[in-house]
Amino acid sequence: KTEKQYLPAKLIDGGVAGLVGVTCVFPIDLAKTRLQNQQGTKVYSGLLDCLVKTIRAEGYLGMYRGAAVNLILVTPEKAIKLAANDVFRQKLSKGGRLPLWAEILAGCGAGTCQVVVTTPMEMLKIQLQDAGRLAAQRTVSAPAPPLTEPPSPRPSATGITLELLRTRGLIGLYRGAGATLLRDVPFSMIYFPLFAKLNTLGRREQGCHGDTQERAPFVQSFMAGCAAGSVAAVAVTPLDVIKTRLQTLKKGVGEDSYRGLADCARRIWSREGPSAFLKGATCRALVIAPLFGIAQGVYFLGAGEQVLAVFR
Repeated sequence: KTEKQYLPAKLIDGGVAGLVGVTCVFPIDLAKTRLQNQQGTKVYSGLLDCLVKTIRAEGYLGMYRGAAVNLILVTPEKAIKLAANDVFRQKLSKGGRLPLWAEILAGCGAGTCQVVVTTPMEMLKIQLQDAGRLAAQRTVSAPAPPLTEPPSPRPSATGITLELLRTRGLIGLYRGAGATLLRDVPFSMIYFPLFAKLNTLGRREQGCHGDTQERAPFVQSFMAGCAAGSVAAVAVTPLDVIKTRLQTLKKGVGEDSYRGLADCARRIWSREGPSAFLKGATCRALVIAPLFGIAQGVYFLGAGEQVLAVFR
């Protein structure tokens, strides 16, 4: 298998992996966004309370608010992330061996590459996910509106995109790009080396490309992805909180707006205390662990190679 054939297959693998993973864990990700954005009036007391209230107010499909844009963009996002890490590992390996510094550097490269897709994806997803929280907060903090007053229209990904392009240009879709970079690069620097170590435990035989990863059974890849994902997710949760706050366009009653990374971090610390930086940490671990477990398991099943084989 040549490197030219290898990369497209891995891009397909990464895309399929992302689709399967996101479909399974999206409701928990929605709860994470809503919990992280709570500042003033507390609408939800925790993960389960958030999911129950979401179902009651918005129906079962309400838990998948914003899933469409995520499913569309997660394919290139996960494809870039997983394939880029593979490519960097190939380039940095010598004789089938990869030192720790090279594994960290490969993860850094993968995290940097994915931001071009991750930032607009998260920007749109957060607005759609948080709309239900804002509606619930208005209900809690204000009297019921007159019966003659029409309900607020639900935002759509298309409407948000067009409004951002009209008012702020393309840069509007990349609001919070710096915070996204600061979250995703450290995440990948922790995740990929840890996953690689866990995925090779108990195995010495090398696969093609001199990579022991390709000999991993599905269960081992799944468990390694879960473990590495949960560790990396919790480690970068403070950065995820800052990113979520910066990318949220509409604020609730009594909630702060921020002028940048430093201002956001300072205000969260002074007004909500250091514990606020860990808001949604449990949700984030519950999202990332199975997401990357499923993604890595599917990735190493090699769907891309099978698809390309049909067209040869």
